[in-house]
Amino acid sequence: MDSSAVEVWTDGGCKPNPGPGGWAAILRSKGHQHELSGAERKTTNNRMELTAAAAALETLKRPCRVVLHT
Repeated sequence: MDSSAVEVWTDGGCKPNPGPGGWAAILRSKGHQHELSGAERKTTNNRMELTAAAAALETLKRPCRVVLHT
């Protein structure tokens, strides 16, 4: 992997579906790590999965290569 790339891991879910749910993301680059998370009272699994990826990408401050694991 390119050393200037940002590596991102995301996940989201809810139980029951639809129902209360949450999402999380971990971003790593050049030895640094940043964690994000959130929750919704009534949502779906798919919405939480997509929210995790979108929130992670929104935190990036400059154009860069991203490796996204969902």
